[in-house]
Amino acid sequence: MSKRIGHFRPSLKQVILSSLGGSIGIVGILFTVALYVVETLIRPRKHNLFDEYTFSPYEFDLPAEAVTFPPLQGGHEVSGWYVACEGATTTILVCPGYRSKKSELLGLSAQLWKAGHNLLIFDYYGHGTAIGKPITLGYREISDFLGAVAYAKEQAPQARLGVVAYSMGAAIAIMGAARNQEVEAVVADSAFATHWSVVDYNVRHVFPLISTLFVWLADYIMWLRAGYRFRQVEPIRDIGRIAPRPILIIHGGKDSMVDPHDATLLYRTANEPKELWLLPEADHCGAYFVDRKVYTAKMISFFDLYLKKPRLQLVEGIADEQPQSTPNLSEAS
Repeated sequence: MSKRIGHFRPSLKQVILSSLGGSIGIVGILFTVALYVVETLIRPRKHNLFDEYTFSPYEFDLPAEAVTFPPLQGGHEVSGWYVACEGATTTILVCPGYRSKKSELLGLSAQLWKAGHNLLIFDYYGHGTAIGKPITLGYREISDFLGAVAYAKEQAPQARLGVVAYSMGAAIAIMGAARNQEVEAVVADSAFATHWSVVDYNVRHVFPLISTLFVWLADYIMWLRAGYRFRQVEPIRDIGRIAPRPILIIHGGKDSMVDPHDATLLYRTANEPKELWLLPEADHCGAYFVDRKVYTAKMISFFDLYLKKPRLQLVEGIADEQPQSTPNLSEAS
């Protein structure tokens, strides 16, 4: 028996079939993981028992009006809170991130209102409230943002418009501001530079050696499942068109969701006036929680400088008024 086994030699056909079978198995695994990534990204938000047990404007003594408005394109309605401030000359859009709710931003919103701003705090459709329909990572949601800009201008036509936005919302704010000149100042907290980079960063945590292959497959599957490619959501391609309007980029050095290096890339691509504020110990969207008082003061001073000061005076004095500190880019590398 041992002699027969020792003389066994697989034929070329057997070798080819075995190799082909193994290759198909590997491709199948890669495709399954890539499909899982895409389905996780676009899966509709499920209703949670505790969705109703959350903060509202009432707890913060905000005179908010529940509103809905249409997106720039689409048949749905975007929900939000409009908070008017008597005598305000500015309106701030407050934009949550991926699968986040507007109620999560009421703390900062209350401070901005007390500082004399009108507010429009809104949910991206399907992210803050369960609707049973697939979502995207900024591709469709930018229409909600542009609809919010139009609604805010309808409510206060003479008010100057600023934005403070988080994560996916921050990425959308960059792309939206580049497309709409009504937005005069942008605060982008924890924005990703490209759709590809944020997906790759998260896949890399699990498959560090072959993440690029997974993301490449996920890109094609996203086109089949959601009708768009990753390259169609790239804030880094748009950020340079925001100038001469100012942008403040905020990011945590220990961000586990968006690569901190994305903040560096966005900052380098943006044109003046621009500022990069890196907090080495903060996680994703965690800058506010490192020091709420300092964070809030920075928001208020940024909008006071760029929105409340007359445009001509701002242009003449911008060199003296802009923060002069140079950000330590190595912190985000």
